[in-house]
Amino acid sequence: MLELRPGLAAKRRFNHVGRRALAALAVAALLAGCGGGSPAPETTGGKSPTAGTGPVAKPAPPIAPKEPPPGPPLPAVAYEPQGRRDPFIAVSIAREGGGITVSTVRLVGVVQGRQGLLALVEAPDGIGYILRSGDIFGDGRVTGITANSVTFAVAARGAQKANVVTLRLATD
Repeated sequence: MLELRPGLAAKRRFNHVGRRALAALAVAALLAGCGGGSPAPETTGGKSPTAGTGPVAKPAPPIAPKEPPPGPPLPAVAYEPQGRRDPFIAVSIAREGGGITVSTVRLVGVVQGRQGLLALVEAPDGIGYILRSGDIFGDGRVTGITANSVTFAVAARGAQKANVVTLRLATD
């Protein structure tokens, strides 16, 4: 048998007992924190049934943002067109006679944009349009833009066949 010094044996016994006590204390704390499944004690008259604990605190109500005071009423606004179109009606390019056709517009200019060249065309009624490659305009689609021309692929219409129309800048 192995002999231990008296102080060392007592110390080991204390560590063993101390660990058990610590484990029991941890289990008790966990059970107390979980509530253990027992119902909460009822309060009577705003006081706790346990002596000396005082009144039970009520949770504070949530703080709501303050609403601003109402301002003066705004005056009524009436739309007076005075020759302008109604902004709430959809714009329709279609006119009598089938709408805008590529053959009736003229090329006014070509400018360099961020994505490439842009064609500036003007319809017979004086309204200008900015077109880029791939845009659909009237009865055609823009297939290419150069420094002095714009090319359209015109769709087949009735007895007409599909064809290609190129508009060039007017030279003085």
